[in-house]
Order: sequence, then structure tokens, then C-alpha cells
Amino acid sequence: MKILSGRGPSIPIKMSTIGNVETELVSQFSHAGINQTLHRIYLNVNCKVTILTPFDTIEENITNQVLIAEAVIVGEVPSTYYDLNGVKGEDLIELVK
Repeated sequence: MKILSGRGPSIPIKMSTIGNVETELVSQFSHAGINQTLHRIYLNVNCKVTILTPFDTIEENITNQVLIAEAVIVGEVPSTYYDLNGVKGEDLIELVK
């Protein structure tokens, strides 16, 4: 069937929306460095469409995520920085002393 795809007469296809487009704003924060936070705002769009062909009617949901804004929030730079990942609680007390 792949050999015959794209061959033959053209068949008109029409698309129309059913109902409303649903949107949702999503705010996301992530680590961007020492005292820096990356803030992103996304718009999630969900649309239900119907594809009308001469032989069949197909309903599909189309979902897309669009980045609207992106900003780096910068805090004060600390005078010292310790990476304490993997350090146990009892070892932390010795480190502070």
C-alpha cells in the first residue's frame, strides 16, 4: 500500500471545530543555577475537530503546548556555597563545627 500512497484522484477534506477550544495556563519553575530560578508559562490548547470526507467522518482531539513567556529570576549571590548532596545528618553537624 505504501507504493500506491499519494496516487489517484484528489479527495477534498474539510475540517471544522466542534464546541469551544479549551485552554489552560501552566506555570513551571525549575532550577537554573545558584539562587536563580527559571520561570516558564505555557498555554495548553485542546481542540476537538471533525474531519469530513466523502466516505467517513472522523473526530480527533488536537492538543498542543505553546511557550508564552520565559524569565530567569535572579536572587542574591551567596558569599559561600556548600553542595550537601549525599551528606548524612550526623556528618552535617561535624561539617558545621
